[in-house]
Amino acid sequence: MVKFILGSKGSGKTKWLIDNANKDMKEGNGNIAFIDVDDDHIFTLDYNVRLINAMEFNIVNIETFYGFLCGIMGMDYDLEKIYVDGIYKIMNLEIKDLECLLNNLNELSDKFDTELYINVDYQLKDIPENLKECCIEL
Repeated sequence: MVKFILGSKGSGKTKWLIDNANKDMKEGNGNIAFIDVDDDHIFTLDYNVRLINAMEFNIVNIETFYGFLCGIMGMDYDLEKIYVDGIYKIMNLEIKDLECLLNNLNELSDKFDTELYINVDYQLKDIPENLKECCIEL
């Protein structure tokens, strides 16, 4: 399952991701990864949540982002959920990219039983109908 977390700047997308990652770490049986573009949230995340700084991995477009996520899934067979915050700050993420990403990641998510929550800088009104069921707006 892939879900895009939507909302305007300051709507609480990052807080939602952090709160849910921490809650899932306490309640779940698998590992949780939190991908961000800096290390600012190292003290707000549960110490068992794996914080990964995407800036260290030369992510420049949707293809390198997809490969990056594949690598993370491939490194840990117990990975239950991946939370991604602020990736749009280091690469251009257009609606067509979301559609492509959704198709590719749903296949991987089903295969490896890993849920993905990706913070994007859009509002529900910007999203086409075929993507709305995969979105959570804050």
